[in-house]
Amino acid sequence: MSALAPTSRKREKPSGDEEATSELKLGEFQNVPSLTLSEARVLINAVMEHRRAQMKVDETEVLMKTQDYLDVFARFKGKQTVEAVERVLATHQELEYFERSQLGSLCCESPEEAKTLIPSLANKISDGDLQELLDEIMKMRLEEWGK
Repeated sequence: MSALAPTSRKREKPSGDEEATSELKLGEFQNVPSLTLSEARVLINAVMEHRRAQMKVDETEVLMKTQDYLDVFARFKGKQTVEAVERVLATHQELEYFERSQLGSLCCESPEEAKTLIPSLANKISDGDLQELLDEIMKMRLEEWGK
């Protein structure tokens, strides 16, 4: 039997040293504000609404797919709730922007789940404080669903 030829080309290694493990290494994006999926949804929808009002709509396939993705995965839909979640997350200055946006997007139920999905949280916030934060976020989520 002959060996099969490879079906794909070799991948190039990423140029930066970015990784989100127990130690955040975000390269040029370290300490740069980031958005939750819900914030991105609110922002893109506001921009599109403004463009439609000015008759300058250019809805590309990528934009439409992004909006569809955000409609499905954004945990919070209302602008007021999105802003409230951001205010709660912003009170935790010990966390990096990236970690806060991940907490607001993932809506974890327990510190164990949050620290598994966001390993860099491990030595930054106690389980008790993290549980309080997660409970606040979940409370806002449940209130929004109840509307």
